Amino acid sequence: MDPRPAPAVGPASTPVPQPGPAPAPGPASQPATGPVPQSGPAPALERVPLPGTAPAAGPRAAPALEPRTEEARDHEAVLDLHRRAFGDHGRVVADLVRGLRRDDPDALSLVAVADGAVVGHVLFSRSLLDAPRRLVPVQVLSPLAVTPELHRRGIGADLVRHGLARLDRAGVPLVFLEGDPRYYSRLGFSAGREHGFRRPSLRIPEAAFQVIRLSAYQPWMTGTLVYSATFWEHDCVGLRDPQA
Repeated sequence: MDPRPAPAVGPASTPVPQPGPAPAPGPASQPATGPVPQSGPAPALERVPLPGTAPAAGPRAAPALEPRTEEARDHEAVLDLHRRAFGDHGRVVADLVRGLRRDDPDALSLVAVADGAVVGHVLFSRSLLDAPRRLVPVQVLSPLAVTPELHRRGIGADLVRHGLARLDRAGVPLVFLEGDPRYYSRLGFSAGREHGFRRPSLRIPEAAFQVIRLSAYQPWMTGTLVYSATFWEHDCVGLRDPQA
């Protein structure tokens, strides 16, 4: 989750006015949503741009900040950021972040800092792709958030690009998310269904279920995304229908 450009849905919701279900706590908070198998090496348009090399998503009032790994001293500031960025869902998203830290000690957590204050955060954590050949470890982007006063400065995009570059170097084949395709498509994500991937829940809108194939991706890696138990425990998958 993250302050999304536009409310995002599921795991990757980023309160940066942009990926996600309506302020929903999905794995990614920047309008993002979740993943699918493809065939053949990732096309050029899905290659991961190195930090700072991709075109900006829009005019910036100030240069983007260099992302760094979250440290223990950042923990409370990160939780507070998600509470503010996600509004009514802020507490749920903050609890999700706590749960993912506990359940996935190797999760990649990056922050953007300005004048000593945490102004952006993105979390990539481990899930599985249930492929015909075998289970494949993959990553889920969620949540993603930027302090509301600094939306549309490119901070969220830089955090995502930086994280993808690091995961690519680490040999991760696929990254999934739930979010606004208008935002995440600019960062190389595309609809999982187009590549043969299936959603972990029918409550995730097809358009919000997105994936990016990295260098280690292979054509046989197709199938259903299986979220880690943490997302289910915090009910941060897809959208709920109060009228159902």
